[in-house]
Amino acid sequence: MRRAHLLARDDDSDLNCGSGGGDRRFTGLRIASIFIILATSLIGALFPVLAKRTRWLSARIPPRVFDTAKYFGSGVIIATSLIHLLDPATDELSSPCLPAGWSDYPYALGICLISIFMIFITELVAFRWGTAMLARIGMVHDTHGHGLASHAAHGPETDQAAQAISRKQHGFNGSLIQEKNQDVESQHSDRGDDRPHYPHTHSHGKQLNGDDAHPGDALADSPAAQIIGIAVLEFGVLLHSVLIGLTLAVNDEFKILFVVIVFHQMFEGLGVGSRLAYMQLPTKYNWIPILGALLYGTTTPIGIAVGLGVRQTYNPDSTTASIVSGILDAFSSGILLYTGLVELMAHEFLFNADMLNGSNAKLAYALGCMVFGAGIMALLGRWA
Repeated sequence: MRRAHLLARDDDSDLNCGSGGGDRRFTGLRIASIFIILATSLIGALFPVLAKRTRWLSARIPPRVFDTAKYFGSGVIIATSLIHLLDPATDELSSPCLPAGWSDYPYALGICLISIFMIFITELVAFRWGTAMLARIGMVHDTHGHGLASHAAHGPETDQAAQAISRKQHGFNGSLIQEKNQDVESQHSDRGDDRPHYPHTHSHGKQLNGDDAHPGDALADSPAAQIIGIAVLEFGVLLHSVLIGLTLAVNDEFKILFVVIVFHQMFEGLGVGSRLAYMQLPTKYNWIPILGALLYGTTTPIGIAVGLGVRQTYNPDSTTASIVSGILDAFSSGILLYTGLVELMAHEFLFNADMLNGSNAKLAYALGCMVFGAGIMALLGRWA
């Protein structure tokens, strides 16, 4: 998002590394951009959530529309992490305004690497703790599904037989055990084609949204696991959105950047909203996806408003601004890159029995939507 600033740095005589210098033209249009971007961001993020949770809309929108938005959004998030975060962070942390030591090492890449490992280790510790808690009450953790990447993103290696045996040993008898055993048996019968078959999976969507939830639901389907996962994604996106707003408020290439950011925020909102829409939570937690969409929609307008308030003293090319925004961009890129590749791409395709057992046409369509989403966001990186 800062490339327009950095292009001007090719001429050292034009450098302004002080504490002032934000562009002050187009004040009326910049103020209007707060409300325009608020509307487009909310449309992108809220529409999938409300459409999935509103009976009237969900009955009139084909399931293919939701699937398309979900796969398209995965590509958007991955491209955002590299094109719209990591690349600008590299430019910011190699700015001529920074001391010479900043050019001795690719700090943006190093911060991105640290961010990836921090998220991975945090998630690993959280799920090891959760698995230990489940073991105390006789449940086996699904080691390949988090319930975040998809409503059915449980891996083909899910050991449902072990789950049923463990519950039986601990005294959990009931219809769920019979259902699990039937699922395991069904994978060995009725194979009418040559594709490999994997254990069937269940999202338990109705159970989670009612009072009949079984005590044996896996950690992957628990509200806490889903909320933690989506919170990681939201954190990276919200940091990025604040910086976008600040940049737009003071950028001297405002008109071009404004048009690009309108589409950028709508597409990114679609990616976030499609993930929020597929969260399966008890009824009392149904407000969480809506809150997540509202947070996304309002963050960039807030950033624009703050930028307009401080543009007489805020110079986006200053040493302090370059360091702060560069570090935040690099850190956010690691979060979105990990989320996109591990939580979304891998869980959606590699560890999703629906994809592995589905037709080649279904797989090709999903991949095409994801690549198209990534391509659109990568193209927008040409201007912002």
